[in-house]
Amino acid sequence: MTRKIGVIGMGHVGSTVAHYIVAEGFADELVLIDTNEKKVNADATDFEDAMANLPAHTNLTVNDYDALKDADVVISAVGNIGLQKDNKEHDRFIELPFTKEAVRSVSQKLKASGFSGVLVDITNPCDVITMMYQHFTGFPKNRVIGTGTLLDSSRMRRAVSSELGIDPRSVGGYNLGEHGNSQFTAWSTVRVLGQPITKVAAERNIDLAKLDEVARAGGYTVFHGKRYTNYGIASAAVRLANIIISDARTEIPVSNFHEEYGTYLSYPAIVGRSGIIEQLKLDLTDDEKQKLQTSADYIRTRFEDTVSSMTGSKVE
Repeated sequence: MTRKIGVIGMGHVGSTVAHYIVAEGFADELVLIDTNEKKVNADATDFEDAMANLPAHTNLTVNDYDALKDADVVISAVGNIGLQKDNKEHDRFIELPFTKEAVRSVSQKLKASGFSGVLVDITNPCDVITMMYQHFTGFPKNRVIGTGTLLDSSRMRRAVSSELGIDPRSVGGYNLGEHGNSQFTAWSTVRVLGQPITKVAAERNIDLAKLDEVARAGGYTVFHGKRYTNYGIASAAVRLANIIISDARTEIPVSNFHEEYGTYLSYPAIVGRSGIIEQLKLDLTDDEKQKLQTSADYIRTRFEDTVSSMTGSKVE
């Protein structure tokens, strides 16, 4: 069966996603779309130049939304990193004036293409934009997913592994809520060295609040060093795309719609070919439940305010 992926937005993140897919041979067909035609065509030529030295061949299509009709996955990486230039508050909503309009335009074109696969959103602010994509496309909620705290959970695992001197893949657990400032590490879910991390932290005098902040600030630590982030989020997006294409049915923290909160937020779910297969239920502490509710309220309010301002009517 032919594996087909689309990437919309070929900036730092989108081009890294595309390179990862081409270099590893994760797709048989790859559709690249960007409003900057010179850039996207140059990337396509560069990828073709690389293929003679790669183990797999990928057929490339450029700026053709109709080619997305039979794609398994489309990844939204649209953004305007220039808006982050003076972002001293580390607020992902600083890109919203640009991304909200881009999402409305992309949604119309995706609908017109007849696309019926799974839409994966990287675009920030991730949870609000993911919800906007579902709103404007009308696609089933299970088929519209954001990378959400998949990356933040990885940053938490890096922080914990660095503290303990072990491989981050040996750390289990999740960051939940918004892919943004209201996210939090659900320490009740984190296990390491065969034990709950709360027990390990008590024995070794580890400051979990400090590690939580390291995870939350991870993106801006990278951003301040090179003025953008790309490798971490690209690997998260490609991992998610591979899970979908292979119908792996993997437990993974992604931004998905939760009826009880009335919004998209990051929470572990089983993901497969049709997107969200099953939502999990964690045994959170009362404090974690309150933090999740606070994060959910923030995401929902920002979504409702944004769409209302764009459409002139209240979101029902």
